[in-house]
Amino acid sequence: MEKQKNKIVKLHIRKGDTVSVIAGDSKGKTGKVVTVDTEAQKAIVEGLNIVSKHSKPTAAKPNGGIIKKEAPIHVSNLMVVDGSGKPSRIGRKKDANGKLQRFSIKTGEVIKNG
Repeated sequence: MEKQKNKIVKLHIRKGDTVSVIAGDSKGKTGKVVTVDTEAQKAIVEGLNIVSKHSKPTAAKPNGGIIKKEAPIHVSNLMVVDGSGKPSRIGRKKDANGKLQRFSIKTGEVIKNG
C-alpha cells in the first residue's frame, strides 16, 4: 500500500480555541491555543507545559541562560472548552449554507472559530 501524500488532516482544535489539558503534567489547566502543527498533531497552548531551555551566549543575548517557554502538547491530550466552561468533545455538522461547523457534543452549541 502506498503512503498518501499531501493528506489534509482535520483536527478538533484550531488556533485561538480555549482548551483544557486532560492528560500529562498540566492536567486540569486551561489555556488558549497559540499554534497548531497538523503534521505532528501537536499544539502550543499559552502558559501550559512550560519547559526550561538552556541557551548558549550569543551576540543578541551575551549572558545566555535558562529560558522558560511553552512546549507542544499532543492534540489527543487536549479538549475544547465550550460556552459553559467545561471540556467537551467536538462534532461537525453542516449549517443552512452547507458549510461545516464545529459543535459541542455535550451542550449542542456551535463553537465559534477563534
